[in-house]
Amino acid sequence: MAKVKICGLFRIADAMAANRAMPDYVGFVFAKSRRQVLPVQAAEMRTVLSPRIRTVGVFVNEDVETIREIAEYCRLDLIQLHGQESPETVRRVRDICGLGVIKAVHVEEAPAWDQTEADFLLIDEGAGGTGRSFDWTKLPKLDKPYFLAGGIGLHNLAEALGTDAYGIDVSSSVETDGYKDPGKMCQLVESVRKKEREGHE
Repeated sequence: MAKVKICGLFRIADAMAANRAMPDYVGFVFAKSRRQVLPVQAAEMRTVLSPRIRTVGVFVNEDVETIREIAEYCRLDLIQLHGQESPETVRRVRDICGLGVIKAVHVEEAPAWDQTEADFLLIDEGAGGTGRSFDWTKLPKLDKPYFLAGGIGLHNLAEALGTDAYGIDVSSSVETDGYKDPGKMCQLVESVRKKEREGHE
Protein backbone atom coordinates (compact mmCIF):
# COMPACT_ATOMS: atom_id res chain seq x y z
CA MET A 1 0.00 0.00 0.00
CA ALA A 2 1.37 3.40 -0.97
CA LYS A 3 2.53 5.54 1.95
CA VAL A 4 1.45 9.14 2.45
CA LYS A 5 3.81 11.82 3.75
CA ILE A 6 2.41 15.25 4.57
CA CYS A 7 5.24 17.72 4.87
CA GLY A 8 5.43 21.21 6.35
CA LEU A 9 3.47 20.97 9.60
CA PHE A 10 4.13 24.08 11.67
CA ARG A 11 1.23 24.47 14.11
CA ILE A 12 -0.29 22.36 16.87
CA ALA A 13 -3.49 22.48 14.83
CA ASP A 14 -1.59 20.79 11.98
CA ALA A 15 -0.56 17.93 14.26
CA MET A 16 -4.13 17.50 15.46
CA ALA A 17 -5.34 17.49 11.85
CA ALA A 18 -2.75 14.84 11.04
CA ASN A 19 -4.17 12.67 13.82
CA ARG A 20 -7.53 12.83 12.07
CA ALA A 21 -6.14 12.14 8.60
CA MET A 22 -3.55 9.53 9.74
CA PRO A 23 -0.87 9.79 7.06
CA ASP A 24 2.05 7.42 7.44
CA TYR A 25 4.59 10.23 7.80
CA VAL A 26 4.65 13.94 8.58
CA GLY A 27 7.51 16.32 7.94
CA PHE A 28 8.92 19.18 10.00
CA VAL A 29 10.99 21.64 7.96
CA PHE A 30 13.98 22.96 9.90
CA ALA A 31 15.50 24.73 6.88
CA LYS A 32 14.67 28.27 5.83
CA SER A 33 11.17 28.16 4.41
CA ARG A 34 7.78 29.73 5.01
CA ARG A 35 6.97 26.46 6.79
CA GLN A 36 10.15 26.47 8.86
CA VAL A 37 9.77 25.42 12.49
CA LEU A 38 12.03 25.73 15.49
CA PRO A 39 13.00 22.54 17.31
CA VAL A 40 10.86 23.54 20.29
CA GLN A 41 7.82 23.84 18.02
CA ALA A 42 8.44 20.46 16.40
CA ALA A 43 8.96 18.85 19.82
CA GLU A 44 5.63 20.24 20.99
CA MET A 45 3.86 18.91 17.89
CA ARG A 46 5.58 15.57 18.43
CA THR A 47 3.93 15.23 21.83
CA VAL A 48 0.50 15.74 20.23
CA LEU A 49 0.96 13.41 17.26
CA SER A 50 -0.29 9.85 17.25
CA PRO A 51 2.58 7.39 17.82
CA ARG A 52 1.40 5.62 14.66
CA ILE A 53 2.61 8.57 12.55
CA ARG A 54 6.35 8.64 11.83
CA THR A 55 8.08 12.01 11.97
CA VAL A 56 10.61 13.27 9.43
CA GLY A 57 12.96 16.19 9.96
CA VAL A 58 13.81 18.09 6.79
CA PHE A 59 17.27 19.69 6.62
CA VAL A 60 19.18 21.51 3.89
CA ASN A 61 23.00 21.40 3.96
CA GLU A 62 22.95 21.37 7.76
CA ASP A 63 25.83 20.41 10.06
CA VAL A 64 25.58 16.73 10.97
CA GLU A 65 25.97 17.34 14.69
CA THR A 66 23.17 19.92 14.58
CA ILE A 67 20.97 17.37 12.84
CA ARG A 68 21.72 14.84 15.56
CA GLU A 69 20.87 17.28 18.36
CA ILE A 70 17.57 18.29 16.76
CA ALA A 71 16.68 14.68 15.95
CA GLU A 72 17.18 13.63 19.57
CA TYR A 73 15.39 16.65 21.03
CA CYS A 74 12.38 16.25 18.73
CA ARG A 75 12.40 12.44 18.80
CA LEU A 76 12.43 12.22 15.03
CA ASP A 77 12.03 8.90 13.24
CA LEU A 78 13.77 9.80 9.97
CA ILE A 79 16.00 12.48 8.52
CA GLN A 80 15.36 14.04 5.11
CA LEU A 81 18.30 15.72 3.41
CA HIS A 82 17.06 18.21 0.86
CA GLY A 83 20.22 20.03 -0.16
CA GLN A 84 23.45 19.24 -1.97
CA GLU A 85 24.56 16.65 0.58
CA SER A 86 27.08 14.10 -0.65
CA PRO A 87 26.76 10.32 -0.34
CA GLU A 88 29.39 10.56 2.41
CA THR A 89 27.19 13.01 4.34
CA VAL A 90 24.24 10.64 3.97
CA ARG A 91 26.35 7.86 5.48
CA ARG A 92 27.53 10.06 8.35
CA VAL A 93 23.98 11.17 9.17
CA ARG A 94 22.83 7.53 9.29
CA ASP A 95 25.77 6.52 11.47
CA ILE A 96 25.76 9.48 13.85
CA CYS A 97 21.98 9.87 14.21
CA GLY A 98 21.16 6.18 14.07
CA LEU A 99 18.09 6.95 11.94
CA GLY A 100 16.92 6.22 8.43
CA VAL A 101 17.65 8.85 5.80
CA ILE A 102 15.55 10.14 2.91
CA LYS A 103 17.63 11.89 0.24
CA ALA A 104 15.78 14.33 -1.98
CA VAL A 105 17.06 14.33 -5.55
CA HIS A 106 16.10 15.72 -8.94
CA VAL A 107 14.50 13.09 -11.14
CA GLU A 108 17.47 13.13 -13.53
CA GLU A 109 19.91 12.47 -10.67
CA ALA A 110 17.96 9.57 -9.17
CA PRO A 111 19.87 6.71 -10.87
CA ALA A 112 23.17 7.96 -9.48
CA TRP A 113 21.74 7.72 -5.95
CA ASP A 114 20.23 4.27 -6.32
CA GLN A 115 23.09 2.45 -4.61
CA THR A 116 23.85 4.98 -1.87
CA GLU A 117 23.27 4.41 1.83
CA ALA A 118 20.09 6.50 1.88
CA ASP A 119 17.15 4.35 2.94
CA PHE A 120 14.76 6.19 0.62
CA LEU A 121 14.93 8.72 -2.16
CA LEU A 122 12.49 11.57 -2.59
CA ILE A 123 12.19 12.39 -6.29
CA ASP A 124 11.08 15.87 -7.30
CA GLU A 125 11.25 18.10 -10.36
CA GLY A 126 13.62 20.50 -8.66
CA ALA A 127 15.17 21.57 -5.39
CA GLY A 128 13.36 23.08 -2.45
CA GLY A 129 9.94 21.59 -2.98
CA THR A 130 8.70 23.26 -6.14
CA GLY A 131 5.10 22.09 -5.94
CA ARG A 132 5.30 21.38 -9.68
CA SER A 133 4.72 17.95 -11.13
CA PHE A 134 6.83 16.50 -13.92
CA ASP A 135 6.50 13.77 -16.52
CA TRP A 136 6.27 10.68 -14.32
CA THR A 137 6.68 8.40 -17.31
CA LYS A 138 10.35 9.46 -17.20
CA LEU A 139 10.88 8.00 -13.74
CA PRO A 140 13.80 5.55 -13.86
CA LYS A 141 13.58 2.00 -12.59
CA LEU A 142 15.18 2.02 -9.15
CA ASP A 143 16.05 -0.66 -6.61
CA LYS A 144 15.75 1.82 -3.75
CA PRO A 145 12.25 2.75 -2.51
CA TYR A 146 11.30 6.35 -3.22
CA PHE A 147 8.74 9.00 -2.39
CA LEU A 148 7.27 10.88 -5.34
CA ALA A 149 6.91 14.64 -4.79
CA GLY A 150 5.86 17.68 -6.76
CA GLY A 151 2.36 18.87 -7.49
CA ILE A 152 0.53 15.74 -6.33
CA GLY A 153 -3.14 16.25 -5.49
CA LEU A 154 -6.54 14.73 -6.02
CA HIS A 155 -6.46 15.71 -9.70
CA ASN A 156 -3.50 13.43 -10.50
CA LEU A 157 -3.48 11.02 -7.59
CA ALA A 158 -4.32 7.98 -9.70
CA GLU A 159 -1.34 8.66 -11.98
CA ALA A 160 0.99 9.13 -9.00
CA LEU A 161 -0.15 5.87 -7.46
CA GLY A 162 0.36 4.18 -10.80
CA THR A 163 4.12 4.67 -10.55
CA ASP A 164 6.48 2.40 -8.61
CA ALA A 165 6.73 4.94 -5.78
CA TYR A 166 6.88 3.67 -2.22
CA GLY A 167 4.89 6.72 -1.20
CA ILE A 168 3.76 10.21 -2.15
CA ASP A 169 4.85 13.46 -0.54
CA VAL A 170 2.42 16.39 -0.41
CA SER A 171 2.35 19.82 1.18
CA SER A 172 0.73 22.73 -0.65
CA SER A 173 -2.01 20.54 -2.15
CA VAL A 174 -3.45 19.99 1.33
CA GLU A 175 -3.36 23.69 2.25
CA THR A 176 -5.77 26.59 1.99
CA ASP A 177 -4.32 30.11 2.03
CA GLY A 178 -0.93 28.75 3.08
CA TYR A 179 -2.16 26.72 6.06
CA LYS A 180 -2.77 23.01 6.38
CA ASP A 181 -6.45 22.28 5.74
CA PRO A 182 -7.78 19.39 7.89
CA GLY A 183 -10.48 18.58 5.36
CA LYS A 184 -8.05 18.39 2.45
CA MET A 185 -5.63 16.30 4.51
CA CYS A 186 -8.33 13.77 5.37
CA GLN A 187 -9.66 13.72 1.82
CA LEU A 188 -6.28 13.05 0.27
CA VAL A 189 -5.30 10.29 2.69
CA GLU A 190 -8.67 8.59 2.38
CA SER A 191 -8.48 8.84 -1.42
CA VAL A 192 -5.12 7.08 -1.38
CA ARG A 193 -6.43 4.35 0.91
CA LYS A 194 -9.54 3.91 -1.25
CA LYS A 195 -7.59 3.67 -4.51
CA GLU A 196 -5.22 1.18 -2.94
CA ARG A 197 -8.13 -0.96 -1.71
CA GLU A 198 -9.72 -0.87 -5.18
CA GLY A 199 -6.43 -1.91 -6.70
CA HIS A 200 -6.32 -5.04 -4.55
CA GLU A 201 -9.90 -6.16 -5.16
